[in-house]
Amino acid sequence: MSDAAKSPTSSEFGGLTVGVLALQGAFVEHVQTIERLGATAREIRLPSDLEGIDGLIIPGGESTTIGKLLVHYELLAPLRTLVDRGFPIYGTCAGAILLAKDIGGLDQPLLATMDLVVKRNAFGRQLQSFETDLKIAGLGEQPFRAIFIRAPAITSVSEGVDVLAALDDGAIVAARQGSLLVSCFHPELTEDDRFHRAFLESVAAHRAAGQIPTAMVAITPSAST
Repeated sequence: MSDAAKSPTSSEFGGLTVGVLALQGAFVEHVQTIERLGATAREIRLPSDLEGIDGLIIPGGESTTIGKLLVHYELLAPLRTLVDRGFPIYGTCAGAILLAKDIGGLDQPLLATMDLVVKRNAFGRQLQSFETDLKIAGLGEQPFRAIFIRAPAITSVSEGVDVLAALDDGAIVAARQGSLLVSCFHPELTEDDRFHRAFLESVAAHRAAGQIPTAMVAITPSAST
């Protein structure tokens, strides 16, 4: 992640196309932030929408509902293919749940690709939503205002996962594993775009390193949950 916040420019991330999963949940704010930073945002609802994107954001929402819709629209298998090929994906809140390999044994469709153990609704229901200032590794010294809404928490990580932020009680709330990034809170609901900027930097680096265009990725039917 970048060590310093910058003022956005319209051209800095020009040429990048970032998909935002738009099946359910708070995807509009992600689209607006991506476009404010100069990249092109594309709403993803079908496997064909994945063609040509450089990175993907999975937004907050109802993780059970989003998982079922991934199966219904046959997106689960192609997204797993992208993960296997090192594709940059950023999951916020429900997105973090969908990327985790372990959510306490609950039975729901998951991408199940990050070595995380995640507890759903770790901080209670909607009424227990809260905001706090967090120090985020790689985002500079200025605290990040983190908004938690029916948020999950990461209770443990395996070797190879970098912890980026934790609450005072030790609950992990942001992490990275290779090209996969998660936060249990909602950066898209603030004016602070450092998290999205850091993700776009990783997307640009992945593209510069010579990713396989998504148009060449086999789109296979979803076969499992």
